[in-house]
Formats: sequence, structure tokens, C-alpha cells
Amino acid sequence: MTEREIHNTFIGVSIIPDNEEDRLQKLKEYDILDTPEEGAFNHIAAMATHMFNVPIALVSLVDADRVWFKANVGMEGVASARRGESLCSLAVLNEGLTIFPNAATEPCLLANPLVSGNFGLRFYAGAPLTTADGLNIGTFCLVDKQPREFVESDQRMLKHLASMVMEEIEKRYLRRKAEVPEV
Repeated sequence: MTEREIHNTFIGVSIIPDNEEDRLQKLKEYDILDTPEEGAFNHIAAMATHMFNVPIALVSLVDADRVWFKANVGMEGVASARRGESLCSLAVLNEGLTIFPNAATEPCLLANPLVSGNFGLRFYAGAPLTTADGLNIGTFCLVDKQPREFVESDQRMLKHLASMVMEEIEKRYLRRKAEVPEV
């Protein structure tokens, strides 16, 4: 196993989806990685922290080796995480929500430094950011250092917020595409 493969696994399970090449190409087309903060994304994340009473909400985009945060409320100053450590890497593997009410009780997460280390992650809920052609390029997620339940109405709301984020990504892409004349 190569060093990259080791960093892209959770307990030996690959976090690289079968459609990785297409997913990364689509993410590149959006030209959103490493761009400055933008109000709409930050507002949605800030609203989510209040709605769900959690300290952290993130708009994360899963790149080849890292998870980069387009919006970050609650972990200001942190721009990205290693893909092999971020729970968002697991969330892009699923069509539906990824929820860990108490990450400290999940066998696949016990060795994760965000769970077992000083950060003390306990709760995670992530909804994939899915393109129109079905590629999960990232997540809209909620994080807490306390375990918590996440009822069905919360799950529906998180899905709606993820849809809003994806709509903003699409609008941003179309605006930028209209600004750049094709050669």
C-alpha cells in the first residue's frame, strides 16, 4: 500500500469512491478550491450552527488529498484537513446522510485523531454536496464535541441546507463561466 493509499483509508477501508476521477474532474471544473470566503456559504453555515445548536458547521470540498473548507464556522483559522482524517471523506461515499451520534463508540473511528485526540469530535452529521450528474464533491456538515441525537426533522433540514449550498455552488459556477469568454 502506498503512502497516499494509507492516508486515504479508515481502518483499512478505502475512502476513494469508484468514480473518483470523474468526481475530482467535476470539482476542478467548479474552480472553487482555495478561493476566498463568500457570504452565502458563510451565512448558511452560521445559520446552521444556530438552528442545530452546534458549535461547528462546514461547507467542505473533498479534494484528492485534503478536505478544504469553503465555509467554516466554529473552526476559524483551519482551512483544510487531511482527507484520511476527515469524516467528510466518508460522507462523500454515501448518497444519503452520514451520521455519527457518538463517534467515540464507532469502531471504525476509534483510531481517528479527530475523535481520539485533543479535538474530541463526538457528533458528526454530513449531507453530500451532489452535482446534477450525481457526483458527491463534498459535504455540508455539523460537528460537536458532545454526543447528540439527530432526529428525522433535523435530517431533513440538513438535506435542505446541503441543497442550498449546492445551488450556490452551481450559481457561482455559472456566473464565473459567463464572465470568462471562451476561446
